[in-house]
Amino acid sequence: SGIGRATAKALMDMGCTVYGFSRRGCDLPGIRHLSVDVTSEEGVRAAVEHIAAREGRIDILVNCAGFGISGAVEFTELSDAKRQFDVNFFGTVNVVKAVLPYMRQAGEGRIVNISSVAAVAHIPFQTFYSASKAALIGFTKALAKEVGLSGITVNCVAPGVIATEMNGHLSEEIMEELKNETPMGRIGAPEDVAEAILFLAFPLLPRICISYPSGISTENPSGIVATVLGLRM
Repeated sequence: SGIGRATAKALMDMGCTVYGFSRRGCDLPGIRHLSVDVTSEEGVRAAVEHIAAREGRIDILVNCAGFGISGAVEFTELSDAKRQFDVNFFGTVNVVKAVLPYMRQAGEGRIVNISSVAAVAHIPFQTFYSASKAALIGFTKALAKEVGLSGITVNCVAPGVIATEMNGHLSEEIMEELKNETPMGRIGAPEDVAEAILFLAFPLLPRICISYPSGISTENPSGIVATVLGLRM
């Protein structure tokens, strides 16, 4: 849903064969959905092996599984904080670990992780969410150096406030305030983030234009709820 769905559609529009991981299913025509919990290392590995066996390669990986929790640190159950990291950070790690051998073998690949402006803006009462997204940026930068000589790029997109289900609980008043704080004067759409992802997944295509740059920051240019795998045709 949200960013994951928009990205899957954008990749299909570019001619990719797209596999989507989620627990809830996907009604997007053309996507090849697999029921996968990204927190399950074995489940992720089995799903990736299935795709590689069927398609022969995996060219693009977009990690956008995630959710957010709010509340004061001292009143947040440790189990909830751990769950936040299990999905937002270690879920990405699980998929990256499963996909990397195929990209290394091919000598090329594109990995795009989805962080958040919360990783650098350090939002109060969203401390664990901010920390999980900051961890993704660190992971992205270090991994980019680790796999660069294998022809694999790893980048990260850190969206601001996007009109997704995750922000559906925010009141109209709060959304209006957030809109007024945005240089573009509007709340970002999932499609805006998908454009940034395409820019990183297809770096040699200058015709791709990002129409909402003020709401998106990219870290380490070298790289809810679905993990999207794209196979270039």
